[in-house]
Amino acid sequence: MNTTAPRTHAHLHAVETDDALWQARVHLAAANRLAVHDGLEEGIDNHFTMMVPGTTDRFLVLPFGLHWSEARASDMIVFNEAGEVLQGQGSVELSAVSIHAPLHRITGAQVVLHTHQTWALAMNLLQDNRLLPCSQTSAFLTQHIAYDDGYTGLAAGLSEGERLAGVIGDKHMLFMKNHGVVAVGDSVAQAYRRLYRLERVCKAQLLAMATGQPLALLSDDLVAKVDKPNPQDSHPRAEREALYFAAMMRVLDRVNPGYAD
Repeated sequence: MNTTAPRTHAHLHAVETDDALWQARVHLAAANRLAVHDGLEEGIDNHFTMMVPGTTDRFLVLPFGLHWSEARASDMIVFNEAGEVLQGQGSVELSAVSIHAPLHRITGAQVVLHTHQTWALAMNLLQDNRLLPCSQTSAFLTQHIAYDDGYTGLAAGLSEGERLAGVIGDKHMLFMKNHGVVAVGDSVAQAYRRLYRLERVCKAQLLAMATGQPLALLSDDLVAKVDKPNPQDSHPRAEREALYFAAMMRVLDRVNPGYAD
C-alpha cells in the first residue's frame, strides 16, 4: 500500500542528501534499462533489487507495472520484508518480497538480480543444466554457481526466498531449474556484469551443444588458475566491473537516456 505523494527528481535530490542512496537509485534504474538493451528482461516481470545503503532491512525496486525500459532513479520505491512501501509511489510485486528480501537478509547480498533471460533459462530447461568450463569466460563463473533442481511453483511467501538463500549459500549465481537465474553482488555493476556474462556463456554452450560435437572442457586446474585473482593484473576485477558499468551507462545515454532522472 502506497502512503506517500509522488516525488519529482528535484525533490528527491534535495531530500536525499546521501550521495550513495542517489547513486544506488541511478545504477538500479540503469541496470533495468540495460537488461532491455541486452535482451535479459520480460517487460514488467522479474526484479532487480538493492539494499538501501546503510540499512539491512529495506530495499530499492522498480514499482511493478513500469516497463524496465522506462525505469528512472526517481521511480525506485523503498520496501521492507513485510511488503510495505516505505517511500515512493507504486507497489511492490509479491515475488520481489518473497524471493529478494530473504536473499538479501540471509546472504547479505547488497544486490539481487533475478531474471528469466532466454539463454540461461534454456539451460535450465535441460535435465542436465550444468554450465561447463569450456571457455575462458565460463571459467570465471562455473565455480560460483549454485543449482536449485527443485522448482516449487510460484513464490508466494518468504519461505521460498529462505529456501533459495539456503541453496545459493556463498555462491554468486543461482540456476533455478524450470525457472530462471539469480545473480548477486556487492554492487549493481558487479551483479549486472555477472548476469550479462552468464547469458553470454549459456548461449555459447547451447550453440556448441547444438552442433552435436563433443565440447572441449578445461581442466579443473586450469579453471582454478583462470579464476584466481591476479595481483599483477593491469585492471583488478572491481575496477573492470566499474569501468564496464560506466561504459554501459554511456551507451544508455546515447540510446535510451533518462535513467538518472
